[in-house]
Parts: sequence; C-alpha cells; structure tokens
Amino acid sequence: AGGGGGPGPGPPVAAAPGRAQVFTTVVDTFLEKLAAAGSYQRFANCYRCFYKLQPEMTRSIYDQFISQLQSSIKEEIQEVKDEGNLEVLFNSLDKIVEEAKNREEPAWRPSGIPEEDVRSAMVPYLLKHRSYLRKVLKEKEEENRKVAESVLAGRDRIAELQQLIQARKHAWQ
Repeated sequence: AGGGGGPGPGPPVAAAPGRAQVFTTVVDTFLEKLAAAGSYQRFANCYRCFYKLQPEMTRSIYDQFISQLQSSIKEEIQEVKDEGNLEVLFNSLDKIVEEAKNREEPAWRPSGIPEEDVRSAMVPYLLKHRSYLRKVLKEKEEENRKVAESVLAGRDRIAELQQLIQARKHAWQ
C-alpha cells in the first residue's frame, strides 16, 4: 500500500465536521474525562471502610453513580441544545462560514471604539460613492461639452444662414 499521491481515484475527502458534531464530540470527551477523573479507585479510596466490607457492592454503587451522572449530564445538555435551538444555529453558522469562504473582502470586526468602527465602516462606502459621483460628473461634463459644441455649431450655422439671407436679399433688391 503506497501513498502515490497521483491523480488516481482515491478515498473521498471527508468534509470537515459540522459545529453540531464537534459540540457532541466535545461533550462526549468531557464525559469520558469526568469518568476518568472520578475513577473507581478514587471512589473506593473515599469510601474505604465500605469498600473493605462490601467490595462488590461498592463497585455496583460506583457503576450506577457514574451511569446516572453521565445520563443526567447528557439530559441537561440535550435540554440546553433544545431550548437554545443549537442544532439549527450550528447548521446556520456552518452555512454562513461556508458562504464566507468565497468572499474576497475580510470580515469586519468591531474595534471597541465606536468612532473608529463607524469610520472604518463608512469610509470605504463614502470612497466608493465619491468615485461613482466623480465618474458621473465626468460623464455629465463630457455630455455638456458635446452639447456646447453642438450649440456653437448651431449658432455658426445660424450666422451663416443669416449672412446668406442678407446676401440673397441684397441680390434680390
């Protein structure tokens, strides 16, 4: 089994786990670490007298305690997930992150200083608007120049026609 890395068919690349799945994994890891922290040995040391008298009963009590503790924590976390609608929120957050991957501009983050936040949000918009207005102004100035040229050309034509009329009038008289 070589890792050629060539362009052949290989195992499909697994998508990154969603936030809901990561949250569930974190909770499960927490429960495992909790059970490890409250190991049977520690439990037996805390109840040493009882352990010496009834070791099997101590083990049974410990197993029931850990089982109840884990299920109780899972129920509490499930209630939090249900009340906070976390599954939907995690999925929508995953979707937002996925959509944001194609953005070219960096996401805006507040600095904590309102004046700077407003300035950083408004200045790019105002600069874009200024460049748009300059472009429109240039277009209007060009349009006005062309209209002014046509008006001047029209006046010149009118002057020529008036001279022609005067010349014909004199010629007719």
